[in-house]
Amino acid sequence: MIEFDQVQKSFQVGGRAIPALHPTSITIETGEVFGIVGHSGAGKSTLVRLINLLERPTGGRVLIDSEDVTGYDASELRAFRRKVGMIFQHFNLLSSKTVADNIAFPMRLAGIYSRSDINTRVEELLVRVGLSDQASKYPSQLSGGQKQRVGIARALACRPTILLCDEATSALDPQTTQSVLRLLGDINRELGLTIVLITHEMDVVRRVCDRVAVMDAGQVVEMGRVTDVFLHPQHHTTREFVMESEHIDQKEAQQDLGRAQGRILRLTFRGDATYKPLLGQVARDSGVDFSILSGRIDHIKETPYGQLTLSLVGGDLELAMQTLKAADVHVEVVR
Repeated sequence: MIEFDQVQKSFQVGGRAIPALHPTSITIETGEVFGIVGHSGAGKSTLVRLINLLERPTGGRVLIDSEDVTGYDASELRAFRRKVGMIFQHFNLLSSKTVADNIAFPMRLAGIYSRSDINTRVEELLVRVGLSDQASKYPSQLSGGQKQRVGIARALACRPTILLCDEATSALDPQTTQSVLRLLGDINRELGLTIVLITHEMDVVRRVCDRVAVMDAGQVVEMGRVTDVFLHPQHHTTREFVMESEHIDQKEAQQDLGRAQGRILRLTFRGDATYKPLLGQVARDSGVDFSILSGRIDHIKETPYGQLTLSLVGGDLELAMQTLKAADVHVEVVR
């Protein structure tokens, strides 16, 4: 659906070209939810704004459905942008218009829809985002979560094939964030939309995305399926995001490991293996004693996972490790 072919972007500041995005190649598949995570200034917003050409690339090509959109003229660009919806961090609703009028606004602006089509579409979208009873209210009368749902409905008004989410949950409380993420997941499944979601929160990526790119200083430093990147981060920036999302203090974690005895392993369970009583069986068969130093059990999208850090002493350590690996457990030797 979306392909970046060595795309780069620089801004002119004081007569100098300051790179915001170094040459980057990314392919985003049709119908997937693709996350882009990075700290402020990493270049993620610039990357997303290049998709709908709110920013023009300094070099490289942006292809949508295998078509190079960087060469579009003004008329072609207007038609293309109707296929790309965008949800903003701070909602960007028109305060003087009602909820229904905010949703209808992009359709009226397009100038190709009848009044009947607009009214029908607005009613459909109000039902989809759960705001049928809020149509005549104004943004100032809505909660943050309701405002974002209006923003989502507005982004869907012209039936786009791509939905861009620019920090769409950053201004929301945790409970409201979860409801908005569930709505985005439902939209992705039911409409088959390709969603590109940028955030600085790894937990958002974990709950809704299929694949993720991690950015740092204008570069993609790690990319892959969320299960792989989240459970086995390779780059130090990715590891920082994962530890922040799990509220782990890296210094304290190292001190805890330093006090532990024996061999230290990090075990990762996925899917059905998450719920199997393997540790007791391993202890009985190999004669090892173990202590759980840290652990978590949760879901990455619909996939259950568990991750435990253990210290093992005594018994047959090699047999214990072989038994775990045979049970489809990823075993990492920490020490």
